[in-house]
Amino acid sequence: MLLGLTPSRRLLSHRRYLLQCRSITSESTARASLDSVLSTFRSICGEDGVSLGEAVRQQHGKDESVHSALAKVCNNHRLPIIPFGTGTGLEGGVSAVSGGVCFSLRNMDQVLDVHQEDFDVTVEPDPGADASLCGMAATSASGTNAVRYGTMRENVLNLEVVLADGNIIHTAGKGRRPRFSSLSYPVTPTLFLEFHGSEQSLEEQVLIAEDITQSNGGSDFQWARDAETRGRLWKARHDAWYAALALRPGCKIIVETKEDLIENRLTGPIAGHVGDGNFHCLMVVDPSDPEEQREVHLFTERLARRALAMDGTCTGEHGVGLGKRALLCEEMGPMAVQVMQRLKDTLDPKNLMNPGKVLQPREL
Repeated sequence: MLLGLTPSRRLLSHRRYLLQCRSITSESTARASLDSVLSTFRSICGEDGVSLGEAVRQQHGKDESVHSALAKVCNNHRLPIIPFGTGTGLEGGVSAVSGGVCFSLRNMDQVLDVHQEDFDVTVEPDPGADASLCGMAATSASGTNAVRYGTMRENVLNLEVVLADGNIIHTAGKGRRPRFSSLSYPVTPTLFLEFHGSEQSLEEQVLIAEDITQSNGGSDFQWARDAETRGRLWKARHDAWYAALALRPGCKIIVETKEDLIENRLTGPIAGHVGDGNFHCLMVVDPSDPEEQREVHLFTERLARRALAMDGTCTGEHGVGLGKRALLCEEMGPMAVQVMQRLKDTLDPKNLMNPGKVLQPREL
């Protein structure tokens, strides 16, 4: 049995769907549950959103959105799910070899949000031309511009994923995306120079500066002679602090952390590396003082949650280990952690590899 569903807009919306049914492979099993399945689909999609047309069934049975509620129905009835984007794959990826339900993504073609300042965009699964983004993400596809811009692996920042049981996870945490900003000047360093003196002296200084700059690979001079143009150039200089905050919004976390240390009378010099946005508090603790140890533990939790509030990560560069297992759940969400546990169970069913780390302990 093959069923097909086409949501009309966002992943979580309850709008019109298209239902197709083809080739009942097991009359005894399918007939017993088909009416119940169709009734449930209609309760989700609406009466007009269900169609049993042969032509549409045939179209989607060859090489549309996995809605959470619909996936749960399939899970309850043990029906296979086959997502369908544009059908341009060459490896039979959408073939219903065991029957099941085809979820069409063709009408989920909206650009939901554009963040020009951060160079990222939020889209539905199928805004592509000849290939859907969902299909390209599934196969880690590339394309003609891959050498310059990278493949899907380098360009996909976060995915909203409906699992086989209908639960939803976000691979980088819900709503999380990197932040980036720049002035109207090139991303490469911009040098501001101010010259003083007579007209002849200024001309000489300018020529020397141009010669030195060009000999070192610099370019794109913008000279400001009148007060208005000078004001525009210096505005960029005066706004450098705010630009720096936009480029690395988490920098204020250091100030807040320092204030936290002082307020709670804790000793923790701050060190870090700007290149990848990490910083560390080197906590000096008296191991014989239980109260101080408790205060340090509470401090580290506040520190990690500040990072999470700024779309950062609780792990820094040292992983999760034992101390940040609960914080990992806050960052990624419980469903994502459950997926990690399932992967762990698959690869290490007896829980012999470094047990108890990253994931919460469980009984075998």
